Amino acid sequence: MKKSFFKISSFVMAIVVLLSTFSFAVDQHYCGDVLVDFSFFGKAESCGMEMQQSSESYDDSLDKKGCCEDQTLAIAGQDDLKISFEKLSSEQQLFVVSFIYSYINFYEGFDTKIVPFRDYSPPPLIRDVQVLNQTFLI
Repeated sequence: MKKSFFKISSFVMAIVVLLSTFSFAVDQHYCGDVLVDFSFFGKAESCGMEMQQSSESYDDSLDKKGCCEDQTLAIAGQDDLKISFEKLSSEQQLFVVSFIYSYINFYEGFDTKIVPFRDYSPPPLIRDVQVLNQTFLI
């Protein structure tokens, strides 16, 4: 039971570390209020309704706003998971080493069963005292 619990808990902790460091981005293309395309990898395809830049006047194109919009949702993971052992003081390093050593040795079991009375034989049964005194547990 202890081994299976240890394996399950270590697997869950590995998944938590993996998911906390995982980062991704979603690129979305809206045409008006309607989501036209989204992409997890790369750029979302446009709907083809973008306004073409006219060569007549640059000031006129600033006034006209297109109906299409690109949005990018980026979720960044943790980057600071490396904890330097050298930044700890000597007392803290001693505590960490002694804690790890005691934790590892706490779960070590004995290889064989120790029987303390293996070399001793039981005393000889001369008479049955319970039958002699007529005392029985009910």
